[in-house]
Amino acid sequence: MPTLAEKLDALFRAVHPRGREYTHEEVARGAEALGGPTISATYVWQLRKGMRDNPTKRHLEALAGFFGVPPAYFFDDEASDRIAEELELLAALRDEDVRSMALRAADLSPPARAALTQLIEQLRETER
Repeated sequence: MPTLAEKLDALFRAVHPRGREYTHEEVARGAEALGGPTISATYVWQLRKGMRDNPTKRHLEALAGFFGVPPAYFFDDEASDRIAEELELLAALRDEDVRSMALRAADLSPPARAALTQLIEQLRETER
């Protein structure tokens, strides 16, 4: 299972403004602005780097709120796995080429999409 630091880092990498990650300061201020407890940018950085690993429930709820994920992301391994998959999809869809391919594939018949999936898997194997 991913550590708290890995989960928080994944949020920074997947949920962000176009072209850049949020700063630790933006996250700290944003979490507070949503009604969370006082939190410093340094503390957010320490959590992200694994230097601190025992935040309060309120801090985790505030961070979850800022990044738009349910607090269960930090507390429930099953929910964390499901949300992590959604975050991977979000990150992939930020890529214009991936988004374009997905939109084009949406118009294909189910058999054509199955063939495309098989082709993609073959290409992935070739590139490994």
